[in-house]
Amino acid sequence: MRSSEGRSSEGRSSEGMGGLAKGLAIIEALAMQGVLSVSDAARSSNITRAAARRCLITLTELGYVEHSGREFRPTPRLRRLGGASTPRDRIARLAEPLLKGARDDLAESVSLAVLDEDRPLFIARAEAEHILSTGVRVGAHLPAYCSATGRVLLSQFEDSEIARRIGRKPFPQRTPHTITKPAPLLAEIQAVRKRGYAISDQELELGMRALAVPVTDGNKEIVAAISVSAASARVRAADLRHHFLPVLRSCAKALSEAIGGSQ
Repeated sequence: MRSSEGRSSEGRSSEGMGGLAKGLAIIEALAMQGVLSVSDAARSSNITRAAARRCLITLTELGYVEHSGREFRPTPRLRRLGGASTPRDRIARLAEPLLKGARDDLAESVSLAVLDEDRPLFIARAEAEHILSTGVRVGAHLPAYCSATGRVLLSQFEDSEIARRIGRKPFPQRTPHTITKPAPLLAEIQAVRKRGYAISDQELELGMRALAVPVTDGNKEIVAAISVSAASARVRAADLRHHFLPVLRSCAKALSEAIGGSQ
């Protein structure tokens, strides 16, 4: 017959293993996305918001996570726990000073994104004083079909693969300027591949223009995209091509060389 102490210990052990599983799910989500809100953590880990909040608070108290406002990010201690940093971590780290330099040259926010399940995932960003309401932040996703970043990242694929990824159904029309039909969208991505940059002119959000260029690795494969977003009242489409594009291309070239040199 087991003692009450034994039953209590067994119960705590069972509960502890459940808590460990939840904590590991949160850590895995942080490794994939880089930054999480409580809602993001709950959704990514398939646990309740209350459980996700407890896990994040515990990780913060132990020094594995830091938070600012609603956002939680892994600390170097958590990255060391996982051993070597991921390729995304390395690219983001290499990009940080370059993004800041481009931001200072353009006086606009400059971001770096990778493709994550057919959507751009932002892994680094240098903020300017101008704050737009597009939801662009580290750890956030944007729809690929109407964002300059998404079109650059999709341009790495063959036409048949792009068609498979975008599907055959029309997309939601976010603004009157959004390309929603698959055939014109494929044609636009083909044009992006040919010219080496993409512009989204008020397709994602009215009043916002964006420019993106590809970043390649040592094998000349596209691994990321650098982008800049600006208010249409402040920046014309011509400004993106004539003034912003050379700055972004220089930034992307430097990052591509750094990535190639680190491989």
